Amino acid sequence: MIGSSMLFGVHQLCETMVPVAIGLIVSRAIDTGDVTAMIVSLIGLAALFVTLSYAWRIGARIIVVAIEREAYLVRIEVAGRVLDPRGLRTELSSGELLTVSTSDAEKESWILDLIARVFASAVAVVASAVALLIIDIPLGLAVVIGTPVILIALQRLAPLLTRAATAQQAEIAGVSGMATDLVSGVRPLRGIGAEDAATQRFVTSSRTALAATLKLARANNIYQGLAAAVNALLAVGIAGTAGWFALQGRISVGELITVIGLSQFVIEPLTGLSRIPGVVAMVRGSADRLALVLGAEHVLPQSESAVPVGTELSVDDVRFRSLDGLAFRAAPGELLGVVAYRPQDGEAIAALLSGQVSESDYTGTVRIGGITAGQIDLRRARETVLVEPHLTDLFAGTVRSNVTAGRERPEAELARVLQASAATDVVELHEAGLEHAVTDRGASLSGGQRQRVALARALSVDAPVLVLHDPTTAVDAVTEHAIAGGIAELRHTESASQTTILITTSPALLSVTHRVLVVDDGRVVAEGTHHDLASSDTQYKNTVLR
Repeated sequence: MIGSSMLFGVHQLCETMVPVAIGLIVSRAIDTGDVTAMIVSLIGLAALFVTLSYAWRIGARIIVVAIEREAYLVRIEVAGRVLDPRGLRTELSSGELLTVSTSDAEKESWILDLIARVFASAVAVVASAVALLIIDIPLGLAVVIGTPVILIALQRLAPLLTRAATAQQAEIAGVSGMATDLVSGVRPLRGIGAEDAATQRFVTSSRTALAATLKLARANNIYQGLAAAVNALLAVGIAGTAGWFALQGRISVGELITVIGLSQFVIEPLTGLSRIPGVVAMVRGSADRLALVLGAEHVLPQSESAVPVGTELSVDDVRFRSLDGLAFRAAPGELLGVVAYRPQDGEAIAALLSGQVSESDYTGTVRIGGITAGQIDLRRARETVLVEPHLTDLFAGTVRSNVTAGRERPEAELARVLQASAATDVVELHEAGLEHAVTDRGASLSGGQRQRVALARALSVDAPVLVLHDPTTAVDAVTEHAIAGGIAELRHTESASQTTILITTSPALLSVTHRVLVVDDGRVVAEGTHHDLASSDTQYKNTVLR
């Protein structure tokens, strides 16, 4: 950045010297008729233009590289913060986080360009003032005194621009987040006939964002117009005064030409300096939004170094969200079913076991392999317990890349996983097979296909403890039975010690479990085999058998 600032400064200094050089040519070559002086002057003028051209070209290349690198580094830092295994405490939606990591990261990097241009503009103004002081002191003083007065006056408008820019960027981010949510949920919206309501909500939010954008544009245009008018008045005043001085014989014709040229040129650097508050307001707004992410606390504290011994999972007297004294134990090798009469209880259990909830957010104890969850190394905890949430996403790529998630898997192992998740027909349905293209969020697949591919991905990890939350809600009954048998066969052979927890009300899945826990009002109210509970518990029967 220093290099580009210096080169931009050289460019502006050379630009300032152009009217000075023309004035000297008029005084010392044209007025005198000296051919030699004319040739030397033209060579010098050409060298001046070559210097200012290359100074700008090289400086611009350096600053563009610096801006792009800064934006890239900020994007990487934001992405690293968002994807940190410890989680992030933020109220921003996924769409807003996307806007912060892209648009705001780019705008924040504009400060580098601003610094370089401000330095160059300052060089031009100082050089112009010095040249005018040499020609006539009052002309130079007009620039020396007028410039800071103008900048101080315009700075008064900076808070207004900052507030408008911050509000506009927040509204745009909110609309982007809403658009992301609508696109990802378009099929469920159609299913419940809520397209019109969702569209109206988006239109309302878009209009609010438009109003904020127009407000910022008006404020910025008023500011820019005022700045241009004041700068032009200063330039006209200098040129008019110089003309009067020339008529009085106080300055020569060549000096008059120099003053007029400088008065016209100085408008550009003065305009550049007057733009500082507007650009700073935009950058400040983006920087404040970046700070919301980069300065946000982690959900989980720095992980300890303890390593779980075994895979026994136990929950003791936990109170979290809707859970009220939840307690259970999942033994190694057990295929455990959990039926939550209230959906929020099932969601809370899945969140609790996901390893993304801080111990400070709940009371009670969660142990993995006999060790409290908060004392376990975070990476080891995630390797031991994998929770596949009900709402999950696929990524742009292929069926293979989504199932393997970047890990190398033998073809035979992939075949077993696809068979267990009933995703074989998803592969066979397309000519490209495992290499069939999957668009962002799996939009190119049906809901049932997405769910089966996501289940195959979870099974391919081969985690010691696997928690599946409603993994078959989008498939038919025949496929559901196939998946239930596939999970039991893949993970629960006689010699297997893997634990699987199925949070579901699916009778097909529950029928293959070793034991079922019934959760109501945040606690376990009954347990037993699926057959026994279906025979003896009316509420369980009404909830599960369908």
